[in-house]
Amino acid sequence: MGELKKRLMEQLDLDELRSNKAIEIVLGFVKDKLPENLQGMVAKFMDDDSDGSDGGGAIDKLKGLLGGD
Repeated sequence: MGELKKRLMEQLDLDELRSNKAIEIVLGFVKDKLPENLQGMVAKFMDDDSDGSDGGGAIDKLKGLLGGD
């Protein structure tokens, strides 16, 4: 999630801690809105990126999960 974190920090003038929290809140919101059978995918996605790294294309994974390009 490095790219998303960087954008939040630059465009919203957030520090790293607040940027991480914003990402956590948004992913939690998305997870709650998904059907129960898909919520595990978001939880796994969040766990896979818990080290704060880019997660090997974490943004692309999220786009795919949400039907984006």
